Amino acid sequence: MKVFIRMLAVAIALFSLSGSLIAQSFHQRISREELAETQAKHIAHALSFDEATTQKFVDTYCQFQQELWTIRPRPKHKASKVMTDEEIDNAMQARFKQSQQILALRQKYYTRYREFLSPKQIQKVYQKEKQMMKKLQERKRDKIRR
Repeated sequence: MKVFIRMLAVAIALFSLSGSLIAQSFHQRISREELAETQAKHIAHALSFDEATTQKFVDTYCQFQQELWTIRPRPKHKASKVMTDEEIDNAMQARFKQSQQILALRQKYYTRYREFLSPKQIQKVYQKEKQMMKKLQERKRDKIRR
């Protein structure tokens, strides 16, 4: 009977441990690269691209995202402080420069997309991307509220 109870205790411990490991791996964040590729594949599927177009689109979209991340790195959460006029001016000038770089990048990739997509398809890509970003932000907001 003692052996049975010990075996049962070990089995329960192993079972609960494996459950927590599965939960941890399930809730891990995916990398930016994986997210970009998943988004590109989702957009391509939603717009019913053929296999060759899907591959070109996924590659081009991922390249675009890589370049965008160099221009606009992940935001760092800074403690809010009172800024001087000079600091505010410098921040605004940096934002303007960043916006111009992003616009130039979007124009560059519009030209690349245009090699294998129609303008109507490109417009739908941008709309789908915007919808997906909105959903991701809503999920993030909902997570914070919990």
